[in-house]
Amino acid sequence: MKTLKARFVLFMAIAAVAPLLAYGFVSVRSLAASTHESVRNGNLHVATRAAEQIDQYLTNNTKVLRALAADLHETRQELWQQDRILKNYALDFAELRELTLFDGDGRPVASSSLAKPALTPPSATLVGSRDVWIAPVDVDDDLLPRTKISVRLKSIDRTRAGWLVAELSLEELWRLVDRIKVGDEGFAVLATQEGRLIAHGNPDEKRRVAGGLADSEYAAASLIDDLRAGGPSSKEYRNAAGIRMLGVAAPVGTVGWWVVVEQPTHEAYAIATRTRWVLIGAALLALVISVGIGFRWGRQFIGRILAVKTGTQAIADGRLAERVHVDGADEISELGTAFNSMADKLVELTDNVRKQERQAMFGRIAAGLVHDISHPIQNIGNSCKLILKMHDDLEYRDLFRRTVDRELAAIKRVLEDLRNVARPIPLEHFPLDLNRTIAEVIETMRPVAETAGLAINAELTPASPFIEGDVFALGRVYRNLILNALQATAPGGDVTVTTALAGTRARVIIADTGCGIPADRLPKIFDDFVTTKRRGLGLGLAISKKIIEQLGGTIAVVSEVGRGTTFTLEFPATQARPMAMEAAG
Repeated sequence: MKTLKARFVLFMAIAAVAPLLAYGFVSVRSLAASTHESVRNGNLHVATRAAEQIDQYLTNNTKVLRALAADLHETRQELWQQDRILKNYALDFAELRELTLFDGDGRPVASSSLAKPALTPPSATLVGSRDVWIAPVDVDDDLLPRTKISVRLKSIDRTRAGWLVAELSLEELWRLVDRIKVGDEGFAVLATQEGRLIAHGNPDEKRRVAGGLADSEYAAASLIDDLRAGGPSSKEYRNAAGIRMLGVAAPVGTVGWWVVVEQPTHEAYAIATRTRWVLIGAALLALVISVGIGFRWGRQFIGRILAVKTGTQAIADGRLAERVHVDGADEISELGTAFNSMADKLVELTDNVRKQERQAMFGRIAAGLVHDISHPIQNIGNSCKLILKMHDDLEYRDLFRRTVDRELAAIKRVLEDLRNVARPIPLEHFPLDLNRTIAEVIETMRPVAETAGLAINAELTPASPFIEGDVFALGRVYRNLILNALQATAPGGDVTVTTALAGTRARVIIADTGCGIPADRLPKIFDDFVTTKRRGLGLGLAISKKIIEQLGGTIAVVSEVGRGTTFTLEFPATQARPMAMEAAG
């Protein structure tokens, strides 16, 4: 995100869409939670209603047996009459497979069975003081679930108690459980307190009832285990087929059985899932639309800013005629107008500065020319006046010739400096003995140094480095630097010239003990028409630097006011030797 346009689009997305996405996320989570809770409560209501019906079914059968027990004992009927009554009840209530009356000693007194009674009374240790006992569920010969309901009987004198035991078929509970449907794939499961399956609404799972599978062998068992431990009434788990199910359970109060309603989560939460995806799709669509609008509007908005940026870059590159065209009537349009006004002012100021620079440069050139040429011309003029009077004097005529030649050479040197600033002179490249060229220049400069009361010291390396260069151009550089050092040093000072060989570089160091150069002027001393002297064109160092760079070298300066200045020149060393040396060798 480096461009302003990308950042603006990102800002629009964050500022406008991020709250929407956050709201959508919270809404989706909240909707999912509330929908899941609603589905659980709805399924729990179904399970509770089914548990109430089953409880009512068992309670009704228990009431029937209680009424029958009361009729048998309180009416003091004969045994054959009791036997007849039991058979009639077995015929009237299809779910009562067998009814048998037991005395206090556990002997059968009467039974609806034509054969020997198959039922037995419950043991006292199992029943305790309870008057009604519902035995654990098992399966009959047809692999259908059944249970036994035992009702305690008491004699008139309440001494010894007997039991009325009935075998109750739970096939009706199968049909009741089968009728419980939740959605297209949801069904109910009825299990005992111990976890044994009594009925299963899924036809594919009824074999589990017939097989007498224990609670550890079907998925809803974990929910029943949690309920026994005081856990929540709902749970999600995977069934034997690996399908994730939502199970809710409700207790059957009379016997402690459990009604579990199971429904695949993909169906139970289908509405929540569809709504979630609708919300997500709406949020993504809003994001795309917002980003698209933001990008389009931002492109128009930022395009004008980029136009100002382009104009600024053009001005920075020197294209002062560049102008920007920003439509509209807002602050950016005002910025474009201000930019154009600034550019116009800048052009005007630049023209003024150029005029002033040209005037200043011409003034400096004129002053330098006056300084550098006026003295030679004056000397030539004075000599011409004298030659008119002393033209017969041969000695003076010779002095006149030498004076004119010297001053004309000085004028020519000034003019060449001006020409070399605009067009560097071509240099020749020949192998040169660095020590020798330096020594020759020092010898020519010694009279100047002695006249000024200075000493020139030469510290030449015995390695005798050789460089590729132009002897005349380098001589001019050395003379210029040594002359500057002599002019900057007070009488009694020293100027030291040192040569050295550093790897593949030959080095020349010219140091003086003069007044030094201020630090703020050091970066500009190699510029054209810049001088630290009171007079002159200021071309010596500029031309020297150009000559050195043409020869592949470098020049650097270090100076401290009051302690002196040091110029360091470096040239590529060469293995070639001058032709004279090769011939001698």
